[in-house]
Amino acid sequence: MSDSPGIRASDAEREQAAEALREHYTAGRLTSEELDERLDAVYKATTVAELDRLRGDLPDLPLPPGAVRTELAVRRAELRRQLVQRAGGALTPFAICTLIWAASGADSPFWPVWLLIFPVLFLARNAWRLYGPAPELERLEHELSHRSRRRRHRSVSGPHRGELR
Repeated sequence: MSDSPGIRASDAEREQAAEALREHYTAGRLTSEELDERLDAVYKATTVAELDRLRGDLPDLPLPPGAVRTELAVRRAELRRQLVQRAGGALTPFAICTLIWAASGADSPFWPVWLLIFPVLFLARNAWRLYGPAPELERLEHELSHRSRRRRHRSVSGPHRGELR
């Protein structure tokens, strides 16, 4: 239902309401007479509240497949951004050690590669959660937000055990 019942309805909102009523008719929730009556009322409605009342006794329709795919793509993009940001911080020691290795003549085996193990494992595990056959977006969102809250709590709570005051 709308937060602003006195708001005037647009033609697009009337068309959306009419389409929703047709979907409910197709699902067997309305008879043809009820559909005709409600469609007449939809096209005569002047406010959003009137449109809401015409659909008030009907359940919300599921999102169309295109909207579900779009929502999934947006969520994945945001999670991917957060994961890359977190992994980027873990690559800093690798970059520093690579510079040390290069500055020391680069004549020994490339030992900084061992520092890539943890960021690569982190990215691989979470990429599987993000794009695998059974995406675990809720779990990934929960873990990322939990880590953020924990970091924020540590930075706000002040010195920890063993730190100088």
